[in-house]
Amino acid sequence: MTDHTPRLDHVVLWVADPVAAAGFYENAVGLEPLRVTEFAEGKVSFPSVRVNEETILDLAPRSLVERMNMLPGSADSAGHPVNHVCLSLPSAGFDALRVRLAEHGVPMTDIGYDSFGARGKATRNFYFRDPDGNIFEARHYA
Repeated sequence: MTDHTPRLDHVVLWVADPVAAAGFYENAVGLEPLRVTEFAEGKVSFPSVRVNEETILDLAPRSLVERMNMLPGSADSAGHPVNHVCLSLPSAGFDALRVRLAEHGVPMTDIGYDSFGARGKATRNFYFRDPDGNIFEARHYA
């Protein structure tokens, strides 16, 4: 049986150095890197990191801009920021992420409470920025 429930498959982030970005997401955020070796060897156009079994972040080098011709104006998206991407974590994962980010010297906001999201009000949340300026929110629900 095929599951036709809509899901978020991937988000593409523009980054200056995809290998360094993959390292940040692996070491500071705790996400699994994908296709980094293949990218470094020139076999694929970009690496990714796995958020969960269904969702990845693609780490697109800005040099890919000239190939963004699938829709008129697509190349103009390079450097245009999305406000933020939100990662929902279990409580222990939320705490572990704050520790990893602090260990890597990543600036974070204070913890917020009762922020509304896809599953209602989140118990806690905070924001951080990756080395390329992409902003992330981390949250967990009760």
